[in-house]
Amino acid sequence: MADAAQKRILVLNGPNLNMLGTREPETYGTMTLQDIEALVRAKADALDASIDWRQSNSEGELVSWIQTAGENADAIILNAAAYTHTSVAIHDAIAAIQIPVVEVHLSNVFAREEFRHHSFISDVAVGVICGFGADGYVLALQAVTSMLPRSV
Repeated sequence: MADAAQKRILVLNGPNLNMLGTREPETYGTMTLQDIEALVRAKADALDASIDWRQSNSEGELVSWIQTAGENADAIILNAAAYTHTSVAIHDAIAAIQIPVVEVHLSNVFAREEFRHHSFISDVAVGVICGFGADGYVLALQAVTSMLPRSV
């Protein structure tokens, strides 16, 4: 359980990210999602933040997690994966909550297929980080924790 002074960060991962490490390593690298989670948790410890790490291939489950995030998180780091480019439902869920969301992508979506250049999330996110691989999650964690009010 998180210390009351810790910043609580919900990290949500969308479809196919459970296949990292074997899925298109030339695009996504060889780290697994569990490897990335360990990297983020190590950084979170240094930033006095707690991490709730989740992955789903289901759009509805991601929407439900976003809708209830304010009850147990101070911010969200979201890699919606393919849903980034298709989900009005995720956009609307983010717009309905009162906590900051940082959009993350392992690859540089703007250097890829044209359909990946549009995000339904960017305009309701406080920021977007893409193209830095697993380090993008760490950058997102640093950014979002620095935005949150300091505990006393």
